Amino acid sequence: MPGKRVTIGVDLGGTKLVAAVVDGDGRLSSLQRWPARVAPYDEALDAISELVARLRRVAQDGGDEVVAVGVAAAAFLTADRARVRQATNLVGFRDRPFRADLSERLGLPVVIENDADAAAWGEYAHGAGKNERCLVMATVGTGIGGGIVVDGRLITGGAGLAGEFGHVQVVTDGLECGCGARGCLEQYASGTALVRFARAAAADHAGDTGPLLARAGGDPERIDGPMITALAREGDPLARRALADLGRWVGLGLAQVATVLDPSVVLIGGGLTDAAGDLVVDPARAAFGSCASLPGVRPVVPVRRAGLGNAAGLVGAASLASRAAKRTKPHEPEMVTRW
Repeated sequence: MPGKRVTIGVDLGGTKLVAAVVDGDGRLSSLQRWPARVAPYDEALDAISELVARLRRVAQDGGDEVVAVGVAAAAFLTADRARVRQATNLVGFRDRPFRADLSERLGLPVVIENDADAAAWGEYAHGAGKNERCLVMATVGTGIGGGIVVDGRLITGGAGLAGEFGHVQVVTDGLECGCGARGCLEQYASGTALVRFARAAAADHAGDTGPLLARAGGDPERIDGPMITALAREGDPLARRALADLGRWVGLGLAQVATVLDPSVVLIGGGLTDAAGDLVVDPARAAFGSCASLPGVRPVVPVRRAGLGNAAGLVGAASLASRAAKRTKPHEPEMVTRW
């Protein structure tokens, strides 16, 4: 029996690097994790090259052919997905020709995509939003990212920066954001915001902070997201209230996005959502419904939890690479709408 044509998906974040072989149905195999954080640009290229080489050997031993590599990167990219504009947590990546440099090392066609955009495509191609006409997805983790797929096309925008839902303004003259603006959604509905709220409440001994402080050994600065989520799952009122408030902000922000895009489905994913589940998604769904525009005219938009978990970006990047490999010029990204 002839082997399959497969791709390798890579997820490059500020603290992790993982890769896997992905087949045409979005199934992962031979997941490989780099044992340490990769920071300098050349070090990251070396690490990705090593993981890809390992996975190519595994695929070849099984009779399969690796035809392309897709990378989901925690970075702002140019519209043509050839260069990195900026990557806050990736050292030395700013204004680097990442796609060409990596392709030269690997000897394979390479597709680079923003991690949240790749996750949205993964959910559209193989997940909870499969074949939806207009998919909007928010990824809630340390910050908030987003992706949009309309009529089978990944929307990246004129400058390549579409879908940055974390920077929708939800509070006039609100909290200062790292982007330089004020009142961005990310300052109220992200893992960073969650921890900031919980630490402030614990420091002020406001409300039922006893269990949270006890879990942190009495030091508010030791409180982190996993601690809050674990307590919420155990029924702690303060932790549950903090996650519900975060979810409410997510729903309010996505309702603004929905007014513009008229989605057929809204998905909520990302690391924090994976950990907290319905403790975030249920209040987000309720807030989204209460703020829906054109009530009585617009059909009810389903708000769902994303289906692929933390593999969404990797699967999406691999899927985009597979499509690009079928083109005459495989380095050109396929089905990307720009305006």
